[in-house]
Amino acid sequence: MTRESQHQAKGRRAPYATVRRCALVIGAAWFGAVLLLRFLNPPLTPLIAIRAAEYALRNERVATRWEWVPLSDVPLHVQQSIVAAEDARFMDHWGIDLSAVGDVIDESGSRRKPRGASTITMQTVKNLFLWPGRSYIRKAIEGIMAPIAGVVWGKRRTLELYLNVIEWGEGIYGIQAASSHYFGRPVSQLNIEQAAALAAILPAPRKLSPRNLSTASRQRYDRIIREASAVPLPMNFYLQAQARRRARS
Repeated sequence: MTRESQHQAKGRRAPYATVRRCALVIGAAWFGAVLLLRFLNPPLTPLIAIRAAEYALRNERVATRWEWVPLSDVPLHVQQSIVAAEDARFMDHWGIDLSAVGDVIDESGSRRKPRGASTITMQTVKNLFLWPGRSYIRKAIEGIMAPIAGVVWGKRRTLELYLNVIEWGEGIYGIQAASSHYFGRPVSQLNIEQAAALAAILPAPRKLSPRNLSTASRQRYDRIIREASAVPLPMNFYLQAQARRRARS
């Protein structure tokens, strides 16, 4: 191979090498952020920033309500209600529920509207790193990120992050802010009916209200009430939290 042909080959490979380097840098930065979130709470999320920008562009004054709450302060029945509503097999997978994906594929050819297969881990990744809205590209990225984040965070931290970053209405983020806004009490004082009502509106939290459930939301509410108590959670963590409360009392 002559020097000229070698030079031309290097020139053709250069863009691909640049793309690979950029991908490695972005991937390393993202993984570093995942590691940090294993121990630190995020100061802001892309979702909160995007919503704030949307409100500003529409000249709407919407206050951001967001208050972090440790998982140990969220009652068991509240955790179970949310998991029952959004990802009942949360303890059986590490980010992607392959059974749910199979159900969606099976239902895609029917006349019924297919159910979603988004897991709690995937939704947490979306809220912490990506953007809202329907997008196959974003779903593909979620599918890559979720198993890695799920392994790094573990079930307890994933659930804690999810409960604190999920959107629960216009300018309302996290279970503590939602509890205060809709029921005028901290999450530690929510009863099972209030927790189920909050969980029932999660498919469209900016359009629905737990204080006035739609017909579809009422059906979800009834199912959550029936199934929540049987939903498994990271019980070793919950039992440790109970033991700490007993020791303090």
